[in-house]
Amino acid sequence: MTFTMTARLRPLGLAAALLLGATAAVAQPTPLSHLREVEDAAAPAPAVLPLKEQARIRDAWLKERLDTIVPALMREQGVDMWVMIAREYLEDPVLATMLNATSLRARRRTILVFFDPGDGKPVERLTVSRYGLGGLFEAAWEPEKQPDQWARLGEIVAARDPRRIAVNTSPLTAFGDGLTLSQHQGLMAALPETYRTRVVPGEALAVGWLETRLPAEVAAYPDIVRIAHSIIAEAFSDKVITPGVTTADEVVWWMRERVAELKLATWFQPSVGIFRQGEKEELDGDTVIRPGDMLWTDFGIVYLGLNTDTQHLGYVLKPGETDAPAGLRAGLAANNRVQDALTSSFRTGLSGNEILAAARAKAIAQGLNPTIYSHPIGYHGHGAGAAIGFWDDQQPSERGAHQLRPNTAWSIELSQTQAVPEWGGQQVVFRTEEDAFFDGVRVRYLDGRRTGFHLIGARR
Repeated sequence: MTFTMTARLRPLGLAAALLLGATAAVAQPTPLSHLREVEDAAAPAPAVLPLKEQARIRDAWLKERLDTIVPALMREQGVDMWVMIAREYLEDPVLATMLNATSLRARRRTILVFFDPGDGKPVERLTVSRYGLGGLFEAAWEPEKQPDQWARLGEIVAARDPRRIAVNTSPLTAFGDGLTLSQHQGLMAALPETYRTRVVPGEALAVGWLETRLPAEVAAYPDIVRIAHSIIAEAFSDKVITPGVTTADEVVWWMRERVAELKLATWFQPSVGIFRQGEKEELDGDTVIRPGDMLWTDFGIVYLGLNTDTQHLGYVLKPGETDAPAGLRAGLAANNRVQDALTSSFRTGLSGNEILAAARAKAIAQGLNPTIYSHPIGYHGHGAGAAIGFWDDQQPSERGAHQLRPNTAWSIELSQTQAVPEWGGQQVVFRTEEDAFFDGVRVRYLDGRRTGFHLIGARR
C-alpha cells in the first residue's frame, strides 16, 4: 500500500540514535539471525491466539513501552511534561495506542499526562479521570473535590511546574497532530498564564513512540507476517482460482472472508490486478483470470495491534508450462535487485531522502528502472517515521526529511519496469512489497521475500 506521513525529530548522531533504540528494554539490536532471506512458502501459519491471550500480550507490551520508550523520548527531546487529550470516537492516534486492550475507546474526555521529575526518577503517568487506566495510568481527578476536569488539569500542571509541555500538534504529520482545535483551546484556557508560553509541539514524541518497536514485538512480527503470506499463497492457488472462471474481484473477497474467518482485521481493502500480454493497462474487478496472466496483490492484516503490508506476484500457467516465462522471471529478479539496493542503503541517522537517493543511484548503475516508495509499519500500516520516496515522486521532499532510527519495522515497497520478450517487448511493472526490520545495522525480512511467482494451475 503506498503512502506515508512523517515528521522531523531532533538531529541525531549515530550514538544518540542507537541509544534511543536501545532503551532499558532494548540493550542490543534484536537478534533475528533465524530469519530467512527467501520466504519458505511451505512453512505453516501459526494459530491465531484467543482474544484473552492477545489482550494479555498487548498489555504487557504496552507497559514495557510506557516504562522505557516514553522516558527515553522525553529526555532526548528535553520535554518534562507530555499532555494528550482525546474524546470518545475522536482518539488522538498516539493516545489510541496507549489504551489497554480492554479500553477500546477514550472515555468521554480522556487526558493523559506524563511528567518527568528529573534526577533519574521514574516518569509519572496520570490520567485526569475518576478512574485509572488499565493499571498503567494513575487516576488524578476527584470530581467531588474539583468538579471541573479542565481546572484539575491546570492544577496538576501548576503543581509540577514543567519547563516544556508537549502537545500533539504538527503541520506535517497526522501522527503528531491529534489535538483538535476545541481541545487545544480548552487546554490553553485551563493553563495558568505563565505556562501557556511553555507549550511546544510534540510531534517528535508522537512519531518516536509510534515507530519504535520492542524486542518482544519484533519477535512476534515474523509469525504475523507468516499468517499474511499464507493467506496470499492460498488466494493465489488452485484452491481459489479456476482459470477462465474466477474473477480478480472474487479473489479479493475471498481474502476478506479468510481474514474474517481467522478473527483478524485488514486495514485496507485488498487489491488483485491482472497483467496480460497485449493489454497496456492493468485489469481488475470483474475481469476473468486466464492462463498466461501475471497476477499482483496488495494485502495487509492487523494482529496483536501490528500491521503487515505485502505485495506478491503470481502467474497462471498455460498448458505444458511448469513456470512463468523467462522474461517475467527476469523482471522479478530485477525487482529483487532493487530491493537489495534499497536495504543496503539503510543507515541510522540518514534521512529518507538520502536513503532514496543512494538506493536509486545503486539500482540505476545496474541498468535497472526503479521506483521506490517504502514506508514504516507497526501500529499503522502506513506508519510514522522516515518516508523513502513516493510512487508518484522520486525527488527529495519535506516528508522524507525525517531521520532513520533503529528498531523500526518497514514495508520495502518498490517496483521495477522492464520489457518482457515473450510478450512482444511489452513494458511490465513488477511491483513488490515485503515486511522487514531494521535493527540499526541491517535490514532483515520478517518472513523472507519472494524470489519466485505463486503458480496457479500447477496441479492440472
